[in-house]
Amino acid sequence: MEKTQAPYTIYAEMTPNPNSMKFVSNRWLVTNDRSYEILADQRVGGPSPLAEKLFSFPFINGVFIAGNFVSVTKNDAIEWQDVLLELRDFISEYLNSEGSVVIREEFLNAPEEASNETESGESNPTFSSKDYTDFEKKIAEILDEYIKPAVESDGGAIELDSFEDGVVKVILKGSCSGCPSSTMTLKHGIESMLKNMLPEVKEVEAING
Repeated sequence: MEKTQAPYTIYAEMTPNPNSMKFVSNRWLVTNDRSYEILADQRVGGPSPLAEKLFSFPFINGVFIAGNFVSVTKNDAIEWQDVLLELRDFISEYLNSEGSVVIREEFLNAPEEASNETESGESNPTFSSKDYTDFEKKIAEILDEYIKPAVESDGGAIELDSFEDGVVKVILKGSCSGCPSSTMTLKHGIESMLKNMLPEVKEVEAING
């Protein structure tokens, strides 16, 4: 007898970024431990049909999908109180109509190793397309273990870009990108931790927003 999955239910959470809202699902949306950030100018032909549908709302600037949540970033022309319920219901109805969340890895350098995230939520193993040095791998492991869970709880993600001359460069995604408090978190939280754990680290900077 085939097990019937519970319907998707969605609730909204505020994030530290006043222009981003986190919509949390009771079921996993992405099961391959990857995250997907789609900006407004990437709305067509991207890896996420859900994001493409969300961009039908003209006030949406970006969509970030990871784990069991979708972070939506709006412009300043509208207030959350005016669109929150509509967006929550839209996402819920889309998911319960068996719409795809992510259908393919669009941005990997090696397509043959890409994961195929299907409507059923099944996925194949993924491989990082980045070639890190041994020391950069240590940094990435620390970010994944100690920083990633907290950042995801705020509706965002952090990814190592590179390490050179004592400077760790990271990429902020989702609600963390452009967030007013992200600079403080970066300097007083992430930078302090990396300096304590890896004396070679002198500074951490974000290369975006």
